[in-house]
Amino acid sequence: MAASSAMQSLLLAGHVTGLANRGRIIQFFPVKSVPRFQRNANLQVRCVAEEEPKEQPTTPVTSAPPQEPKPNPSPAAPKVSTKFSDVLAFSGPAPERINGRLAMVGFVAALAVELSKGQDVFTQISDGGIPLFLGTSILVSLASLIPLFRGVTAESKSGGFMTSDAELWNGRFAMLGLVALAFTEYVKGGTLV
Repeated sequence: MAASSAMQSLLLAGHVTGLANRGRIIQFFPVKSVPRFQRNANLQVRCVAEEEPKEQPTTPVTSAPPQEPKPNPSPAAPKVSTKFSDVLAFSGPAPERINGRLAMVGFVAALAVELSKGQDVFTQISDGGIPLFLGTSILVSLASLIPLFRGVTAESKSGGFMTSDAELWNGRFAMLGLVALAFTEYVKGGTLV
């Protein structure tokens, strides 16, 4: 705006023959003065959208009761694929969620058993942890897959403090924590606590 005003004042002043710009001369030609419009502070512009008229039926309906207007449906959420290959694809919704949920359960269980019995992760696995791991894996996987195959996403059910992003991050940290716990106990040769 300021540059435009400066150019107008230069052009309105009369003939401008040229300006020096790093050794070059830029030639301007004489311009006739352009009227300047002042703003009208009292001018208000309003825009109103009008609905298109609905077509009237050609035959009059005399005995039909008046219909109540249908409520506008909420904006439809994008359709979620419920195909097995899409749900369990590498970039699908199931793998990281299920692995994160299993890691959260495993990390908390490993720490609880370590604090209560004094066993490290490898001892817990060798003392009958495999059937418990398999049972928990099947249960958590089924509980995670059933809503996904029905088209319900974790994002649609998240809100407030417990969001789907928070669950993903907690799962990622639990995966790292479980690997770090097992690695630390292996290097140390015993329990962490």
